[in-house]
Amino acid sequence: MKIKIPLQIIELEPGNYHIIIKGVFANETTGNWVVDTGASKTVFNKNRVEHYSVLEGETDEIHTIGPGEQRTEIQLAKIDLKIGTQTIMNLKVALLDFTQINELYQQTTGLKICGLIGSDFLIKHRALIDYKRELLTLTI
Repeated sequence: MKIKIPLQIIELEPGNYHIIIKGVFANETTGNWVVDTGASKTVFNKNRVEHYSVLEGETDEIHTIGPGEQRTEIQLAKIDLKIGTQTIMNLKVALLDFTQINELYQQTTGLKICGLIGSDFLIKHRALIDYKRELLTLTI
């Protein structure tokens, strides 16, 4: 089944664009997600504890890029998330602190980001990004 999700293209600074989609959590609150084709894993803000269940004993190692590039062990969790018309149950996410990301987004867009939809999710669901129509199509 194909689902089409409206997306928002925002310009953080001249020539620097990010794709944002909305997701709805089990408690009916919404969150903004960055569609990040360069991120290998889907990550979620570890400070939003009301939305996830930690996967006890499950960790992963990620490689961060940028100043102080390093490998970091992170906790894994699962969330239930409705994207478009489809609810994704037990979506596995890596937990990271989004404080600095949200400071940047608040200053430039007024948005708060709860997570990044990474390539693991995008490839699994054969994602297609239509920039002209501002749609993300997933095969569930």
